[in-house]
Amino acid sequence: MGDFWIALLIALVAGAIAYWQYRAAQQRRQALQKWAASEGLTFDPGRDFTVDEQFPFACLRQGSRRYAYNLTAGNWRGYPYLGFDYHYETYSYGKHGRRTHHHHFSAVVLKCPIPFRPLFIRPEGFLDKLTEFLGFDDIDFESLEFSRAFYVKSPDKRWAYDVLHPRTMEFLLNSPRFSLQFDGEYAIAYRSYRFSVEEFEQAAEVLRGIFERLPRYLVQEQRSGG
Repeated sequence: MGDFWIALLIALVAGAIAYWQYRAAQQRRQALQKWAASEGLTFDPGRDFTVDEQFPFACLRQGSRRYAYNLTAGNWRGYPYLGFDYHYETYSYGKHGRRTHHHHFSAVVLKCPIPFRPLFIRPEGFLDKLTEFLGFDDIDFESLEFSRAFYVKSPDKRWAYDVLHPRTMEFLLNSPRFSLQFDGEYAIAYRSYRFSVEEFEQAAEVLRGIFERLPRYLVQEQRSGG
């Protein structure tokens, strides 16, 4: 096969892939819009370059040219809610110059019912087990099953134990797994890829489930400025 036909075949395959990606993105956007309307939320497919400035989360400050898109917002089950897809760029350098890498993931942010001290929870991975072996430990809990399933960090261990009591640990063990971060007024649930429509609701439900299992004494203490 000559060079011309090889180039033509490559162009046709690339065009077919690009069209399929475009159609899949359009269908997902329509599904998100329909879901948002059913939940009484607004939907905006445009780009918002200010989300990283609104919330104190490291996952929103990676790379450069950061923006949120496909935003759903409003009141969800009694909590101020924002769901979005997120984009950022990183770069690598080689003999052909700089190469741009585009990264996309999804997240849900809920406003916390009380001020939260910093707390980070995510599914535990192989590297966590390796760093634990080397002495860089996360917070351990009485539940061995929970400690093996989740990596937990907080500058205040007592706070982590207060929030992650046995009922909440059981709830998280039986819920879809997300990376979770709590800091001040807001909490975020995210994964390293774009959510399906159902996963936006699942992420919000996980955060809500933690909020609604907070011990009464902790809620009273935080609301009184403790």
